[in-house]
Amino acid sequence: MGNKSPENEMELIRDDDYESKSGTDNMEAPSGDDQDPNDRPKKKRYHRHTQNQIQEMESFFKECPHPDDKQRKELGRRLGLEPLQVKFWFQNKRTQMKSQHERHENTQLRNDNEKLRAENIRYKEALSNATCPSCGGPAAIGEMSFDEQHLRIENSRLREEIDRISGIAAKYVGKPMLSAYPPLPPGASRSLDLGVGSFGANAGMAGEIYGAAADLLRSVSGPSDADKPVIIELAVAAMEELLRMGQTGEPLWIPSSDSSGEVLSDDEYVRTFPRGIGPKPLGLRSEASRESAVVIMNHINLVEILMDTTQWSSVFSSIVSRAMTLEVLSTGVAGNYNGALQVMTAEFQVPSPLVPTREIYFVRYCKQHGDGTWAVVDVSLDNLRPSNISKCRRRPSGCLIQELPNGYSKVIWVEHVEVDDRAVHSIYKPLVNSGLAFGARRWVAILDRQCERLASVMANNISSGDVGVISSPKGRKSMLKLAERMVMSFCTGVGASTAHTWTTLSGSGADDVRVMTRKSMDDPGRPPGIVLSAATSFWLPVPPKRVFDFLRDENSRNEWDILSNGGLVQEMAHIANGRDPGNSVSLLRVNSANSSQSNMLILQESCTDTTGSYVIYAPVDIIAMNVVLSGGDPDYVALLPSGFAILPDGAIDQTGGIPEVGSGGSLLTVAFQILVDSVPTAKLSLGSVATVNSLIKCTVERIKGAVLHDGA
Repeated sequence: MGNKSPENEMELIRDDDYESKSGTDNMEAPSGDDQDPNDRPKKKRYHRHTQNQIQEMESFFKECPHPDDKQRKELGRRLGLEPLQVKFWFQNKRTQMKSQHERHENTQLRNDNEKLRAENIRYKEALSNATCPSCGGPAAIGEMSFDEQHLRIENSRLREEIDRISGIAAKYVGKPMLSAYPPLPPGASRSLDLGVGSFGANAGMAGEIYGAAADLLRSVSGPSDADKPVIIELAVAAMEELLRMGQTGEPLWIPSSDSSGEVLSDDEYVRTFPRGIGPKPLGLRSEASRESAVVIMNHINLVEILMDTTQWSSVFSSIVSRAMTLEVLSTGVAGNYNGALQVMTAEFQVPSPLVPTREIYFVRYCKQHGDGTWAVVDVSLDNLRPSNISKCRRRPSGCLIQELPNGYSKVIWVEHVEVDDRAVHSIYKPLVNSGLAFGARRWVAILDRQCERLASVMANNISSGDVGVISSPKGRKSMLKLAERMVMSFCTGVGASTAHTWTTLSGSGADDVRVMTRKSMDDPGRPPGIVLSAATSFWLPVPPKRVFDFLRDENSRNEWDILSNGGLVQEMAHIANGRDPGNSVSLLRVNSANSSQSNMLILQESCTDTTGSYVIYAPVDIIAMNVVLSGGDPDYVALLPSGFAILPDGAIDQTGGIPEVGSGGSLLTVAFQILVDSVPTAKLSLGSVATVNSLIKCTVERIKGAVLHDGA
């Protein structure tokens, strides 16, 4: 067609597509693409629509770009146009939109390609000008300060990416490809608008998580310009490894000896991936696992959750104690995360102060593949900071996402780390060594449960599983959103995160109480003053399900809850948010036996999957709760969540049944948060600490007595 300006292209569309048919001015001919040029009349005429007709059709186009015959007839009747005129207007509008979209994507691709070429040139220059730190002479690659394995990854992968993008851009096809470094401020991210109560939508909770993380991580800087090409190389190689790790069976993955799953063959792994991030450091233990599941969420939303730090931290709050994006190297192209690349730091936890967290500095890379599969991969960047001795290294890990009908997705998750976990307390060692504490099965189980919860949040009706005082969908969503913040607050405060400073009150036993204090000021979601957190973990010779059912049941609450001691506990509202009946949000009323105390409300969420269970609750003000139940904003309801985390004491089989490691008991963490003084500047008294210590020990003894007696 030759080079044409956008104006010329649109004039061509009008000349070709608004041509009169059968000698009348009111009928329009098919578009130029649908006619033989030799058959066209020499005289071209076209119908000019009125401004009102154009506005009406523009408005309809936004809602439905492809109207059917019935819709075209109805629109034509309303606007005084023939259905054929309406048909051709929509055809030409779609052609115009496609043309504009392709021009935009082509420009974006060319810009991205130039940036990638410039980075490649800088990388080559940096290598050619490098000097040896010892003698000052020219450096061989192996003498540079980066890890030798990184620098021995040839530049061919990057060149292949450049050549591929160049070829596509030259062919003027608007396919999304890798974007190198588009101008975006560090830490920028996109929000996933999934409606009220969506993961990460709570600004107050996000501030709470990121406030602690930011204070601790200010000294952690993003990558230098010299590091960025190495990071790109590493990310591309990690993506290839993840695809093979996720899709390859034997001999890479072999059945375990007890038939409970599959095990990675270390020898085959080294043969298959000889380069990677280098050999395993001394003192670290390898831990690899793979799990797959079908979840009730479409692939687009899944990718967005994984690539947005706030979303990711919210969905996986029970395993991600804090996370931060240090720098966004690429946001992807064509309006999605295809090619997105970001440098991050995160801390992974087990909900107990007895298990040290795993801190990781890594790059996350997202890519869409030709078969419609999306992949998101992480790989550690510790070798770019050789002065730091890492206790956990993340080899290529992440997930593959395959779109399925009806909004479902198939997820294959791979976790592969090298870790020093010698500081794990002995009662948690079987669980951690089995891979269940941090492995792929736990990630997938949490994702599956959270997808069910989100589907419940997004429901626009009161389901049959909901009972009680909830009278509107808005009130239902507000209550779920408040419960989400409560759960996140509990999870981020119960583990051994380095953002916390736990103090042990006595000895070195497993069930000793650990405490820490926080000053709460100007936080609308938390009462002002000094908050004392206390937690303890211990073992029970009782299956996790029995412990979970006992703690979540309002009828047995007065057996362990000192606040409701002797009082009648009634469930005023119940929201089912998952397949398992244990997944629910409840509003409880405690009618105290002490007439001097006013009636108290308790918000509670219980959730369970094959890898762990939680019962989390918080006293709530009656007036504030009425606002929430009427659909009001829950962000300003002050909460101090307490609760329980219940884990198996060892691995479980494929069906989630009888434990294979340990004795089949439970690991129970009990955590309280109590406002000990409403003045934030007050000093913490020893009496307050002693009271909390007595409270938690008394609660533990009551739970032990009740569940052991029931199990006898």
